[in-house]
Amino acid sequence: MFDKIPIERPKTPLLDTISTPADLRALDEKLLDQLVVELRHFLIYTVGQTGGHFGAGLGVVELTIALHYVFSTPDDLIVWDVGHQAYPHKILTGRREEMHTLRKPDGIAPFPLLGESPFDTFGVGHSSTSISAALGMAVASRMQDRSNRTVAVIGDGAMTAGLAFEALNHVADAEADLLVILNDNAMSISRNVGGLAKYFARILSSRLYLSMREGSKKILSRIPHAWELAKKTEEHMKGMVVPGTLFDELGLNYMGPIDGHDLKALINTLQNIKDLKGPQFLHVFTQKGKGYLPAEASPVGTHSLSKIEKSPPKKSNLPSYSNIFGQWLCDMAAEDELLVGITPAMREGSDLVDFSEQYPNRYFDVAIAEQHAVTLAAGMAVQGAKPVVAIYSTFLQRAYDQLIHDVAIQNLNVLFAIDRACLLEDGPTHSGVFDLSFMRCIPNMIVMAPSDESEARQLLSTGYLYDGPAAVRYPRGTGPGEPINRDLEPMAIGKANLIREGNTIAILAFGAMLQPAKEVAERLNASLVDMRFVKPLDEKMIIDMASNHDLVVTVEENVLSGGAGSAVIELLRHQQVKTEILSLGVPDYFIHQDKPDNMLAECKLDVEGIQTAIENRLSSSAITIAKFS
Repeated sequence: MFDKIPIERPKTPLLDTISTPADLRALDEKLLDQLVVELRHFLIYTVGQTGGHFGAGLGVVELTIALHYVFSTPDDLIVWDVGHQAYPHKILTGRREEMHTLRKPDGIAPFPLLGESPFDTFGVGHSSTSISAALGMAVASRMQDRSNRTVAVIGDGAMTAGLAFEALNHVADAEADLLVILNDNAMSISRNVGGLAKYFARILSSRLYLSMREGSKKILSRIPHAWELAKKTEEHMKGMVVPGTLFDELGLNYMGPIDGHDLKALINTLQNIKDLKGPQFLHVFTQKGKGYLPAEASPVGTHSLSKIEKSPPKKSNLPSYSNIFGQWLCDMAAEDELLVGITPAMREGSDLVDFSEQYPNRYFDVAIAEQHAVTLAAGMAVQGAKPVVAIYSTFLQRAYDQLIHDVAIQNLNVLFAIDRACLLEDGPTHSGVFDLSFMRCIPNMIVMAPSDESEARQLLSTGYLYDGPAAVRYPRGTGPGEPINRDLEPMAIGKANLIREGNTIAILAFGAMLQPAKEVAERLNASLVDMRFVKPLDEKMIIDMASNHDLVVTVEENVLSGGAGSAVIELLRHQQVKTEILSLGVPDYFIHQDKPDNMLAECKLDVEGIQTAIENRLSSSAITIAKFS
């Protein structure tokens, strides 16, 4: 048991001999308990140096070792859901000495990444995709007469998403040889883990039981209705002591639950079932943060850690945008008893803790079920409630159909508070840089991007009081430190704010990009506009800027394709206003993991990048200039 993160690399003599899982499989099984200790120790040290997801990986150390010990990876395929728990997998599959590069440019990806290693069989980052992907792999293997095995490892949280059950519903029909392992680290599905359940789990996964079951099936299937009757009897018996009846009904052979930290039991069970035909379902229970006392005591708080700094940066006293939202939500709820808050498992991240405690009957955490969250909000709005959906930009992508079909088409009063609408160091799976593009095209919606803390609060009120669907998108972290107007008054919809007047150049800044644009505007004596609204645009302001300046520059932390800059170009084309346009934003490729400041610089969205791009446009005749007349 460890109670602190080591500063120096621990001694791991056995782990150091493991370059690939083939080396692991060559070990005597008696040595694996030592390997568990060393791997867990090394993992704690590694995350302390790099930062990253922490608790989930500690909880699957034994399971990871058992999987690679029993299955012939990479020929046998393992798909890790989400990937929060994949660091032990990376360490055991040839990347131990590269773990210090985790989350750094050109380093190890923070999640399994297709192409990084033959052992990373599928790229992940969002939850609940593993069963669908693994089923597709198993079917493709069967089509090509391959005899390899496929395993999907999914957590109990990820099992709450509809996609997981859509896949489970298809597994039996596809008749694929697939093993689904449910890593239950919160006891959210089953609390029945007493002695009888453990005994029954051993029976269900024993070679004797499995061979008798298959033999009985062959014999009884020849007698009309006999196998169906026997199967129903078995299911009823299992249902009395294990929670797997649901999975049996879906056509999977349920086994478990078993202790996910009992390495010997894991290995024996996996060896017994690895060659079984058809869909299998193994339920294991684990402890998130296992082996590290602070993580065991606070699995939520240690879900992800920042790296240990020799000289830790001073903690900002400024509120984050999430804090601004959380306080606004409580304040508005005090004024309007019809307000409800909805989140898909992001209570802490979206700063809904105070709201959930002050208004428990108006707080709904729907777990990892973004589609349900949006349609739940739509149903509430139909009956006169005023739902606010707190969601990360990258996760709203998963509920796009519901956003259009259930909210926008019906023009319902739902406010979307969209957090993490920015580039993030976890890379393309988590960066929120598409929302302006995919929301701007939806009728009935208004889309807002505050540039500071006070504006965030005012725009949240604006969206909440708007008669129809509205979205306010804001980045992770703190703002510039502007004084906050504590009232709940809305802004005029579609009204931008002229910050400064200059010559030749007009910069139209959207959201947090106003801050670097301010310095550029001062250096170049440019006019600067805080646009605030992406939809509807302040058409008069844009036309005035285009008519009185030689160059109009749009700046946004969103993809260029279809974003706010595209909206400005469309407006000027439609109005036949002649001007030159330079649009700056996230380019048309995925920005990989790095520090957010470096990612912004790569996109030319820092001060130097914006200034250089403008100066190049002014001086270069080789660049094609968009002219509209």
